Amino acid sequence: MKLGLQLRLQQKLAPQLIQSLKMLQMPMLKLEQTLRHELSVNPLLEEVETIESEEKTDDEPEVDILKNEESDPDEKVDWETFLGDDYEDDYHYKSTYDKSEEEYERAPVLQKTLYDHMLEQLSFLKLSEEEHQIGEYILGNISPKGYLVCTAEEMAGELKLPAEKIQKMIGLIQTFDPPGVGAHDLRESLLIQLKERGLEDSIAYRIVDQYISVLDKKSILQISRSMGIPFEKAQQAMDVIKTLSPTPAYGRFEDSAAPVTPDLVVEQIDDQYFVYHNDRNFPRLRINPNYRQLLRKGNNTGKDTKKYVREKLEQARWLLNSINQRRSTMKRVMEAIVDEQKEFFDRGAAFLRPLIMEDIARRVDMNIATVSRVVNGKYVQTPQGVFELRYFFNTGISRTDGDEMSKRHVKTRIEEIIKSENPEKPYSDQEIFRVLQKDGINLARRTVTKYREELKIQPARFRKRVAN
Repeated sequence: MKLGLQLRLQQKLAPQLIQSLKMLQMPMLKLEQTLRHELSVNPLLEEVETIESEEKTDDEPEVDILKNEESDPDEKVDWETFLGDDYEDDYHYKSTYDKSEEEYERAPVLQKTLYDHMLEQLSFLKLSEEEHQIGEYILGNISPKGYLVCTAEEMAGELKLPAEKIQKMIGLIQTFDPPGVGAHDLRESLLIQLKERGLEDSIAYRIVDQYISVLDKKSILQISRSMGIPFEKAQQAMDVIKTLSPTPAYGRFEDSAAPVTPDLVVEQIDDQYFVYHNDRNFPRLRINPNYRQLLRKGNNTGKDTKKYVREKLEQARWLLNSINQRRSTMKRVMEAIVDEQKEFFDRGAAFLRPLIMEDIARRVDMNIATVSRVVNGKYVQTPQGVFELRYFFNTGISRTDGDEMSKRHVKTRIEEIIKSENPEKPYSDQEIFRVLQKDGINLARRTVTKYREELKIQPARFRKRVAN
């Protein structure tokens, strides 16, 4: 046997980073449940029953988070310096709200989300701590439809880890239920679903792999000729492809119809708009001041007690910093949306501008994945009504005069055209297409059909009414 020293470098994800990302993604009800759970398990946290007069604003600098370092168990700790005389103010989360705001009925049940479903599967695997944290981070970047919203390279850059580690975990997550989840695009999702059925060597797999981009342009006969296979086999392969899901999580994790609790409130005062947090039901937290007396005992306090209190103190500080960071991030994103969509707030839905998440990410200097987390499943109360934050993001449709209008504006125009039609002779999609062309809206005819179906409006033959 030989004794020796070995130096080994190991990368670890900061627990506070994972906690901040999870908090940012949580909807209102889940976040409130999480805070109340932390209150029950962390004795250093307590709930403040009254709203104090001096409120901490989002503009105040964030508190430095304790480094998760191993310390000498026999080290003499100066607890006064460690906490500081003003620790209560530094680590004090308080929510503010206007009592005149409208009250909302709260949803009684929190349904299982796609994230919860996949996190449960992740917990069953034998993974290292780092791999599990990487997996949680990747799950946070999967949209409700089941697609990844950013690349492995982007996630690697944010976590400061090799892209190979991220890609390895993505490959593992792509084996989860529902089949096809965790893909970057439609082609990859369909290939994953076929592979899960053991059809890697099938004609259907080849068609998706090589012809996915032209499936809506080429007939089955054309594809069979291009591949040099009999028409019957191409037809059978297409029948298999039709059984695949373009959105892996569709229909399984949708929220039931329930009262909506807005996360944010946009209020107009004179000609300006102000953004507030609608967190009246959240417990207002601070570090329990009774533990100051315990920590003042310094070295008279037992080693196990000091270790326990220090761990709970770090957890409490991470939690409060994560809450404050969540509030600040959500407010910054919403304020940027208000600035970009001011005409909507002034004049209504017809004036919604084309806007993509990348525009907001650039404006607030954040990663696009962070913006996606902010808007996912969050709602805002505005003078125009209550809207999901995703409502404000939509692609632009070109006009003949060079301007752009939002996709929702086009849908509103289609609704107006159909409402004004003669019930005895309703407009066909081709006729709606021509009306839009006269309005200067450049839109393909098949897109008119797609938008009409998204609006849940029946075809002309079903809208026809015979006069009495």
